[in-house]
Amino acid sequence: MRVCVVGSGGREHALAHALARSSEVLVSPGNPGIPGSVATPPEEVDADLFVIGPEQPLVDGLADRLRSRGELVFGPGADGARLEGSKAWMKDLLAEAGVPTARHGAFTDETSALAFLDQMHDLFVIKTDGLAAGKGVLVTTDRSEATAAVGEYLSGTAFGDAGRRVVIEEGLTGPELSVLAICDGIKAVPLAPAQDFKRLGDSDEGPNTGGMGAFSPVPIATNDVVDSLMEEAVLPTLAVLRARGIDYRGVLYCGLMFTPDGPRVLEYNVRFGDPETQVVVPRLNSDLADLLASAATGSISEEPMFEDGAAVGVVCASQDYPSSPRTGDPIIGLNAASEVDGATVFCAGVGMVDGHLVTAGGRVLTVTGTGGTVTDARDIAYTAVAEISWPGMQYRTDIAGAAANEANTG
Repeated sequence: MRVCVVGSGGREHALAHALARSSEVLVSPGNPGIPGSVATPPEEVDADLFVIGPEQPLVDGLADRLRSRGELVFGPGADGARLEGSKAWMKDLLAEAGVPTARHGAFTDETSALAFLDQMHDLFVIKTDGLAAGKGVLVTTDRSEATAAVGEYLSGTAFGDAGRRVVIEEGLTGPELSVLAICDGIKAVPLAPAQDFKRLGDSDEGPNTGGMGAFSPVPIATNDVVDSLMEEAVLPTLAVLRARGIDYRGVLYCGLMFTPDGPRVLEYNVRFGDPETQVVVPRLNSDLADLLASAATGSISEEPMFEDGAAVGVVCASQDYPSSPRTGDPIIGLNAASEVDGATVFCAGVGMVDGHLVTAGGRVLTVTGTGGTVTDARDIAYTAVAEISWPGMQYRTDIAGAAANEANTG
């Protein structure tokens, strides 16, 4: 099978790496660190299956355009992609499906937004309704900071048109979980759960980011828990999409929080998570190409199988990420890191200058370690990270630390 992966980040590198076990893989546009990268636009690529990675092309209707010419595509059309393209639309659909979520409101004027904000206590969550490249979410205990964010979002100062409608939510607390479900329009099967780390710094300090690391499996996500989440969240959502005439074939990424009042869906994304993909697909025993092709044809017949071990991914980011990441710094030690047994380096924000890879974005690499236990996988990941350097490189040192400690003392 010839597969075209659309995108250029660490998620796409991980997908291409897994797909290459059984298929010929092209990545459009990819990046200089991803084998098989081509400058050819996906509409001009000849492939048996197209796997669309990022949310923006899905929201823009790339899957629809490819399907209109008879291509087999894994990824929802623009109608289904509204789940991520509009947080307000997503919240309305959750209500229709009866899926538990945070109390919320959507607003286009500041007076109404601030009046609703007054009803919140202790923890404030302000989101852009539209896509903001993973940066349009503020979680804060500072009421004045939340008020300022509402004004900046609605005025367009912060995120342009993406923020001219805001979604304000009550802040929830508890451990988070990411469940990625493969959907064929009617049925859905879960991939191995993962947990990611959004804050920039150790102990969840600093600003929100696109994700600074992840690990899989997650101790709290037993088979019974995952089955329950599928029955209570994912499948009802898929049913409502179908009732609205939306044939959803792609990933339904369910971000949840286990609150004292039970699980609550924080968000749906319409694509593979990043960096969750970098720790989920390396554990996959099943043929990824066959799985995604069966979903694209509307005929999933088997649940994916996973290794019993663990994977831990650590994101290495540029200086000054996430505000204004510095680029152009030479990346040292990639070969040495890749030679660490059990480690894989997935390239994201990288470029090429004079034949040498350099930083070209905020999140530059994800270094994934796989091992028999989360402790083993974590040790492998951080051993490989220690081989890599560039000026100002930053990463968290506590990815999967609590899970490893729990396993070691349990």
